[in-house]
Amino acid sequence: MPGPVEFPTSQLVTRLKKVSILGALSPSQLKSLAKWAKVVGYDAGKTVVKRGDRGNGLYLILEGAAEVRRGEHRLARLGVGQFFGEMSLFDDLPRSADVVTVQPSKLVALSKWEFWGFASSEPSVVLRILEEMSRRLRAANRAIEN
Repeated sequence: MPGPVEFPTSQLVTRLKKVSILGALSPSQLKSLAKWAKVVGYDAGKTVVKRGDRGNGLYLILEGAAEVRRGEHRLARLGVGQFFGEMSLFDDLPRSADVVTVQPSKLVALSKWEFWGFASSEPSVVLRILEEMSRRLRAANRAIEN
């Protein structure tokens, strides 16, 4: 069962700096984001998001690893500094895949409302997410073509 994890702000800021979409933010910007962040711990083998469920936010991987799955097919393996659930920031459609932890993990959960509260003052984060979404879409297209 996932549960909240205590993280000192200074340690959280250091970990957030390693997340690909946040790397260009200043320490003060990261400290601001840390105020919105909820750190949650998951044991290995736990489903974080389930395909078909309504998405309401983004997850950032601070520790551990997770797999993106659709049925029995592994679509991607994600580790420290990566994120998932970004599509739910832009629409209210159901999740398109399951994400399951493959080792004990600590994730930052940002709801859509928390994310947009932060992003309204840091629009560069939105651009980084859109760039990553484009990269992921292109990779999916290549996989379908092969």
